[in-house]
Amino acid sequence: MELINDYPMVISLDPDDNVGVATRNIAEGLSLSQALGAARENIMAGHKVALVDIEANTPVVKYGQTIGLASQPIRAGDHVHTHNLAMLERDTSLENFTPAAPTPIVESDLTFNGFHRSDSRVGTRNYIGIVATVNCSATVVKATADQLNASAGLEKLGFDGVVPVTHGSGCAMNTESEGFAFLERVVTGYAVNPNFAFVIVIGLGCESNQVKALVDKYGMTDSQRLDYFNIQGAGGTRASIKLASDKVLAMANTHAHTARQPSPLKHLTVALQCGGSDGYSGITANPALGYAADLIVQHGGSVILAETPEIYGAEHLLLNRAVDINVARKLLERIAWWKHYTWINGAELNNNPSPGNKAGGLSTILEKSLGAVSKSGSSSLSDVLEYAEPIKKPGFNFMDSPGYDPVSVTGQIASGSTIVCFTTGRGSVSGFKPAPCIKLATNTAMFDAMSEDMDINCGGIIDGDDTVRSCGEAIFQKIIAIASGEETASESLGYGSNEFVPWMVGAVT
Repeated sequence: MELINDYPMVISLDPDDNVGVATRNIAEGLSLSQALGAARENIMAGHKVALVDIEANTPVVKYGQTIGLASQPIRAGDHVHTHNLAMLERDTSLENFTPAAPTPIVESDLTFNGFHRSDSRVGTRNYIGIVATVNCSATVVKATADQLNASAGLEKLGFDGVVPVTHGSGCAMNTESEGFAFLERVVTGYAVNPNFAFVIVIGLGCESNQVKALVDKYGMTDSQRLDYFNIQGAGGTRASIKLASDKVLAMANTHAHTARQPSPLKHLTVALQCGGSDGYSGITANPALGYAADLIVQHGGSVILAETPEIYGAEHLLLNRAVDINVARKLLERIAWWKHYTWINGAELNNNPSPGNKAGGLSTILEKSLGAVSKSGSSSLSDVLEYAEPIKKPGFNFMDSPGYDPVSVTGQIASGSTIVCFTTGRGSVSGFKPAPCIKLATNTAMFDAMSEDMDINCGGIIDGDDTVRSCGEAIFQKIIAIASGEETASESLGYGSNEFVPWMVGAVT
C-alpha cells in the first residue's frame, strides 16, 4: 500500500492498480495531487477514484487484481463505482495446478487458559446448552434457560450461563434432503462444541428431526455431557421445563467448579467472518485478521473461512494455496453448486454486495471477495468443508456457507470454532454464544461512533498510525486473551442467544 504523493487523501494498494481509495470525503474540484489533478466529482470516503484514464471494456484493477470492466470511458479523477464498473466472469481452471507446501508449525510455549473436556478438546467458555431439535420445543428451551439464568446458582458453580439454542425448523422436511443434513449437523455440532460443559437436547416427539435418531446417528453417547427427552413423553410444557431444569442442575453438580488450565494454541479454532463490509475492509481489518490467522496456524491452531458467495471471483487465490488437487476440486465443486443454486432461484452471485456494502464503496462481488479472502492470510489450505461439517484437519480450512452472517457463523461454530473474529466497516452488533465474538472495526469513524460494540480499531492502518502487521499482532494477542476468559464487547452487552440460524435449503412441505 502506498500513499499518493505521501498525502493520504487517496491511497494505491498495488503498483498495478488503476484506481485508488479515498481516505476521506473528497469534494468535486479538490486537488488530489499534481499527477492526478482535481477530483472530477464528489467521492465519499472508502470509494474508488480513477488514477489514470481507463478505456471502456478494459480491466479496472485494485489490489493488483481485476475487479471488473469499465462499462464506459473513465477519466483520471472520476468516481469509480457501480455506474461505470461492470462485472467480469473470471475463468478458473486446474489444468496447471501445483500443490502448495503445508504451512510449517513453529515451536512455541504460548498457551491460553481454557476448559479441558473429556474428548481432549478445549473450550474458551464454560456454558451449559439447551438445544431444540424443532421449533415446537423452542419455547420450552427458552423458558428453561431464562429460569435457570435468573438464579445465581449456576454462576456460583463456575458456569458462564445457559444458552438456549433455538431455531425455526425441524419438521415438514424431507429427511433425505441436503437441508435436513445441514440441520442435523448444526444441532449435533453445537451439542458437542467444547464451549459447552454439557447440553440437554429437547424435542417435541413427532417431528422430522427426531432426537433419539439424531443421538444414535451421530454417536453422541457421552452421558456425562449429554441428556435428552421429548416434551410429549415428559407430560407437556410445565413438566418439561421442570424436567429440563432438574437435569441441568443434576449435571451441573457433576461438572461444578471446572477450572481453566493452560493449553497449547493447537486447541484453538477461530472462525473468520465479516459483515457490513466497506471500502476499507480489504485494506485494514481483513488483512490484519489474516496476519493473525497465519499466526494461529503457525502455532498449530485452526482457522475457518466461510461465505462461499464472498470468495467468488477470488477463488483462484485459494486454489493456489490448496495442499492437494482434491482440496482444490472440492472448492470448485462448491463454487459450481452456488452458480447453479443462484441460477435456479433467479439470482446471480454478483447480487451479493448489499446496499450497505455499496454505500461503503464496494462495487462488484470480485472486489468484495478479494478483500474478504484476505481474512485468511497466506497459510496453505488444508481442507474444504461442507456446511457445518466437523473440522478434521488442523490449519486453514474453508467451509461452504451463504454470505448471511448468522447462518455462516452458525455453521462455523458447528464445525468446531470456539472463537469468532468479525470484521466490520458499517458496524455490527451480533454475538454468537457459545463462542465469544471479537469485533474488528475497519475505520476509525465507525469505531468512534460504535465504540461500545467494537473490540479493536483497525482504522489506524488507513490513518497512518498503525500497520497491518502491528494490528495483526494485536488481534492475535486479543484472541489469546479472549480465549482465556477476557470479555468481548458483545458479551458485555448480552449478545449471543438469538443468532443460531441454520441454513435452510429445500422445500418445506
